[in-house]
Parts: sequence; structure tokens; C-alpha cells
Amino acid sequence: MKVTLTVNGITHTLDVPDNMLVVDVLRETLGLTGTHVGCDTSQCGACTVHLDGRSVKSCSILAAQVDGREVTTIEGIGSADALHPMQAAFRECHALQCGFCTPGMIMSAIDLVMSADNLDPPTVREGLEGNLCRCTGYHNIVQAVLRAAPRMKQTS
Repeated sequence: MKVTLTVNGITHTLDVPDNMLVVDVLRETLGLTGTHVGCDTSQCGACTVHLDGRSVKSCSILAAQVDGREVTTIEGIGSADALHPMQAAFRECHALQCGFCTPGMIMSAIDLVMSADNLDPPTVREGLEGNLCRCTGYHNIVQAVLRAAPRMKQTS
């Protein structure tokens, strides 16, 4: 089937199998490997991207469901020369170890900051509960989200 979607500002029209997942389109067809495949069951959050501005787990959505919609991946939010405020905060707070969960965690955290009014540590922990990290104790991740929040609110 043909689907047309905009990924990181670039429109693509693709022929995809009916059962192809968004995560596979991103990684295999478009070569955007920053979106990771962790569990294939939407439990870990490593595949989190933004769909029309909201975070979703791309391993649980068919490509056909994103026809005509906009997807943003970790590659679309910043660059090595100009990090997104959330990426910068993760670096500053040492909020990663192996880095496998980091793209999905960052994409979820951006959505959390943009949709929440008052963030405190318990709210951040609850907001990120669909993203698993096997390396850290989450403390630095929570600190990074809280550090990035005012920076993001200033630029939005």
C-alpha cells in the first residue's frame, strides 16, 4: 500500500506492506536508526517518536495509520551543533549510561514538558513510566527533565 508521511519535515511517499510498523519504516526504509527497537511489545518506550506533536510508541502503530501525518524522531529535534534543550539537559545531568533508552526517553520527556503545567519529581517519574531504563536509577533523568522544562517553555 502507498502511504505519505512527513518525517522530520521531509515528505515521503512509500510503498509498504499492510502490516509494516512505523518503527520499521523509520529504521529500515528511511535509515533513521535513532528510534530503537527494544521489546516489540510497546512496554519499554525505546521506540518513542512524536506523531503530530504527541509521543507515541512506534512499535505499536502501523504505517497505514500515519498516512498524511507528521512524525518527528530524535534526529529531527536537534543537531550536534544545536542540541534541543532536552538533549542538552540529558548531557549536562549525565542522564544516560548505555544510551539505548535515551532517544525514546527524550521524546517522551519533551511531550511531558509541553503538556504539563507544573512539574516536580513525582510528576516526571509518573509521566515517564512507559519508558524503561535498565542502567540508571532514573534520578538523573528526572533532574534533566526538570532542568530542560524552563528552557523549553522560554523557547516555545
